[in-house]
Amino acid sequence: GNVMKEIKAEINHSLYYYSSQAMWWGTLGTVRPFPNFNSEKDARDIQTALESKASDVNTLVRILTNRNNAQRQSIAESYHNLTQKVTLCPALKKALSGGLEQLVLGLMMTPSQFDAHRLRQTMEGIGTDEESLLAVLCTKSPHQLKDATIAYKQEFGRYLENDLISETSKDFTKLVLAILKKEELNSKEMVDYQLIDQDVKALNDVVNGKKKDPAPWIQVLTTRDSNHLNRVLSRLEDLRGETVDKTVQSHFSGDLRLGFRTLVGSIPSIPLFLAQRLHSNIKKGSLVQGILISHSEEDLLCVRIEYRKLTNTSLYSTLQKEYKGEMQQALLALCRSEDL
Repeated sequence: GNVMKEIKAEINHSLYYYSSQAMWWGTLGTVRPFPNFNSEKDARDIQTALESKASDVNTLVRILTNRNNAQRQSIAESYHNLTQKVTLCPALKKALSGGLEQLVLGLMMTPSQFDAHRLRQTMEGIGTDEESLLAVLCTKSPHQLKDATIAYKQEFGRYLENDLISETSKDFTKLVLAILKKEELNSKEMVDYQLIDQDVKALNDVVNGKKKDPAPWIQVLTTRDSNHLNRVLSRLEDLRGETVDKTVQSHFSGDLRLGFRTLVGSIPSIPLFLAQRLHSNIKKGSLVQGILISHSEEDLLCVRIEYRKLTNTSLYSTLQKEYKGEMQQALLALCRSEDL
């Protein structure tokens, strides 16, 4: 009886943290610290794998996907000490190619470096991939976005904010910068019913008015926490008799519509939003690995649960079906296990 009680308490505790979204590192992630970790041994095994004739990719993937980020950083250090001159990332780059190279190099970055690279990727080449840009910005906490902004400057020698300004226009720029600098200004201690009413009115007035000024929408959606916003959005839906997504679609256009739809779509539950994103883009390797790597130590368990509810199949078996070889091995290791 007592064991069951403890398990129940543990589950409730996790669910409480899931719902309040104040997740601490590692609880709802799939990649845990590897037990009996020995960075010198891993570095030697990696060196052997890299030196073997057709470089033993299987070993590289097995080691690096079964260690958490902090452990990978110390493997890189041990590898450098071991070889005296070679750093690990260039050596991996030489041994690998394509999507697998991208995945393994992503694993070797710190979480904030990885976020910075994901943001940069959405702006490289011709035109900006607004949807991916928004998806990264909307699924990271204010704290993570601050760290990513610093990492962006260190990695690329450019300012994230300036790049966002030059890649976007007008009201959409305002929205993107507001998401980048989002902060939760409402009181978290208690439900502020007065502010909820005020926010619902502000959002509703905009869509009822002649001039669709997006400023109040931007302000409300980027300066409140998700619990408050969930209440505001569900009130707005009751008031208008339609989903907020529908309201956004009929009253805004272009990038701004996409921006509000993404933001509104991610507010109720980031794991559900990510599960939907995986489901509709499962064949896009770089998008899939981006989500898996970025959320593997944070909330990927929750994403897996939502994916199972959404699609009736597990993320694990879907990846198994869609990918082959070492890429499959890597993605399954990050996903970690089956959800029956």
